[in-house]
Amino acid sequence: MPILSTLLHSTAFSRPFLSTLVPSIALAYTLQGAVAIPSILAQSEKFYDLSGSLTYLSCVGLSLYLPTIRARYAASVAGGIKPDWPSILGALKGVTRTGLNWRQVVLSAAVGIWATRLGSYLFARISADGKDSRFDSIRQSPPKFLGAFFAQATWVSLCLMPVLAINSLPASLFASLPAAVTITDIIGLLLYVGGLSFEVAADRQKNAWVQEKKEKKHDEDFLTRGLWSKSRHPNYFGEATLWTGIATLSAGVLMSGPGQVGMGLASYGILGKVAAGAMAGISPAFVSFLLLKVSGVPLSEGKYDKRYGDRKDYQKWKEETPMFIPKL
Repeated sequence: MPILSTLLHSTAFSRPFLSTLVPSIALAYTLQGAVAIPSILAQSEKFYDLSGSLTYLSCVGLSLYLPTIRARYAASVAGGIKPDWPSILGALKGVTRTGLNWRQVVLSAAVGIWATRLGSYLFARISADGKDSRFDSIRQSPPKFLGAFFAQATWVSLCLMPVLAINSLPASLFASLPAAVTITDIIGLLLYVGGLSFEVAADRQKNAWVQEKKEKKHDEDFLTRGLWSKSRHPNYFGEATLWTGIATLSAGVLMSGPGQVGMGLASYGILGKVAAGAMAGISPAFVSFLLLKVSGVPLSEGKYDKRYGDRKDYQKWKEETPMFIPKL
């Protein structure tokens, strides 16, 4: 309990919003640092992507339950009655005074579904391949390898920002939000479901194509069928779309009156709403930046251009197929 007491007191800011947001972000860096140490010693990236997914799940879980942990700890110190743990089922049913709002549960579950799928997919892939070529030039350099883990912590923190922000709002404020589903809720959920479905379908088509190639059912060097005939990177498009959905649903809450009060931005007027919108929008913006400018499209296109850039069929596919946004 002394450790818990120290952690709770050291992160007890004057604004309840920060008392949940800051520890949730700090957890991302703590977990990645903890996984980095044995990975650096073993010069192995086997658990890199898996640890990223587990960090997503851990940060979301902490942001959901930290306010209740604080309340229960305070009650135990004061000798009072501890509040009940939040009811996820009650929140989904729209029951008030459950400690959670249905939007918090849905957004957290959305992240959980995505992180579990991606983490298991990438872990299975590296378990089969034995290594990840992205780390060929850095796994033997401890500073660079450590930097990769802290970069992943930053990725987790920025992508999760809209969800962490929603989960950091005081529970009492959600009673002021519309009980019915709003337009931003509908648009956000549709974008998330559509984006996740697109990403999953693209990955499955790519996996089936790779398996067929191993079984010598075709001799194609690059995939140009299915969704890969609509976009050269349909999985990346799905990824950016689902995070846009999460940001859209979150923005509807954060930019509302209760959201502004909970974030401590109500007195800033339009600037407060802009700040809230930026906190939600940084997630899809950062994801799109990484995919289009850093580790996604540039690495993939560079590799394929080097291998097949002089082939007419490859040039034809690039000319006729959009890089990112699928053609109809």
